[in-house]
Amino acid sequence: MQIYLDYSATTPPRSEVVAKMQEVLAQQWGNPSSLHAWGERAATIIETARIQVANLINAPNPESIVFTSGGTEADNLAMMGVARRYQTPQHMIISSAEHSAIAQPANLLEKWGWQVTRLPVNRYGRVNPLDLKAAIQPNTVLVSIIYGQSEVGTLQPIEELAQIVRDCAGRSAKGDRNVLFHTDAVQVAGRVPIDVQRLPVDLLSLSSHKIYGVQGAGALYVREGRELVPLFGGGGQEKGLRSGTQAVPAIAAFGVAAELAAADIETEARRLIELRDRLFDRLADCPYLIPTGDRLYRLPHHVSFIVSDPHNRVREEKITGKTIVRQLNLAGIGISSGSACHSGKLSPSPILLAMGFTREEALGGIRLTLGRETTEADIDWTAMVLKQVLDRLMPQLVTTGH
Repeated sequence: MQIYLDYSATTPPRSEVVAKMQEVLAQQWGNPSSLHAWGERAATIIETARIQVANLINAPNPESIVFTSGGTEADNLAMMGVARRYQTPQHMIISSAEHSAIAQPANLLEKWGWQVTRLPVNRYGRVNPLDLKAAIQPNTVLVSIIYGQSEVGTLQPIEELAQIVRDCAGRSAKGDRNVLFHTDAVQVAGRVPIDVQRLPVDLLSLSSHKIYGVQGAGALYVREGRELVPLFGGGGQEKGLRSGTQAVPAIAAFGVAAELAAADIETEARRLIELRDRLFDRLADCPYLIPTGDRLYRLPHHVSFIVSDPHNRVREEKITGKTIVRQLNLAGIGISSGSACHSGKLSPSPILLAMGFTREEALGGIRLTLGRETTEADIDWTAMVLKQVLDRLMPQLVTTGH
């Protein structure tokens, strides 16, 4: 029995998506920048996808969608595209629970002299809007707060946070729009409705393979009137913001995936919430699991825990999140952990550390994320197997004289 529960890492392409990609590869393989019929057909494919992706987030102007190679590039284009507008370092605000696609560029900007404020999060991974309001300075030019945290599932109060930034920018001395708000919505799109006509964000990142598209395509929504400097030069594609011949098959697949996601987002979200809560309930009596993230403000498909020994016994071998991932993989169940392995050395999750967990606890994070193929039977079987794995591993721990 094979059960895939790692939909936050990637999603299997839907059959309609695969069919569209095969069609484009076989019949519409032209360069969209070419002026002949082959190029025109490819350009039409891209513009159709642009409309489909814009509709997913209710963007009134499809030209506000800039196609990229994925969510990471979209995040980098947002951050660096703003930073490169300024000849001297300015001030930027992010949260302490950002994806590395935001956290790493912020670290780089600091090395270049930028001031970066990292807003704290509470035990559940939420930013306090009052902290954002207090952190804004006269030289603040960008605020980037992740919409839905991929590791612990917490949804941020994005509308309130973005409105704070908009109100602050509205009070600038020149009256111009000098502080932009960006959100990484990679985990949210297709799972929670997004309406950029209501949501006061300036920049928003998306990824195709998180919504049952294919890997290699993403997008950055850029509200009209907001200016970015491109990351690199070239042929001037994507309104000059992302030069390079577009990946037409992957973008076409992105468009189909976005259209399908928009069509069933409400019914699928309700179904996933029921399955998510069922899994939490099935594991509520397990003494070795500590739920992480916010249960109320949470991604519909997301379940996460810290694996911990309640008796604080000394371990012969460290039981980490990666240990559980390997054990469940042997049982045919795919999940993920929050800690990272660099050069053979296990590192604690920076997200869990930011939420106030200890280093040892931050090594024990696991994530189970659900999707279109997940059933109640999958949930019940996974809960049973996970409990059995933990019951088998934990008695092997050695006590120290007490």
